[in-house]
Amino acid sequence: MPPRLRKLIGTVLIIILVIVYALVATTVASLTLATSPWWVHMLYFFFTGLLWILPAMLIIKWMEKPSKPRD
Repeated sequence: MPPRLRKLIGTVLIIILVIVYALVATTVASLTLATSPWWVHMLYFFFTGLLWILPAMLIIKWMEKPSKPRD
């Protein structure tokens, strides 16, 4: 796969990941944390704010993988 195409696909995947992850994290928070204290909200959004980085790193690693040379 050409590097430009891989980067385009990876960029689209990261955008979809961020949108879906934000919607899911916010929905879960609004359904489960309604009566929780402020520090539970802070911990939840701290961890969920960092958790999306793990799948994004995998996508970026895949995007930056060198192409196989043609024989």
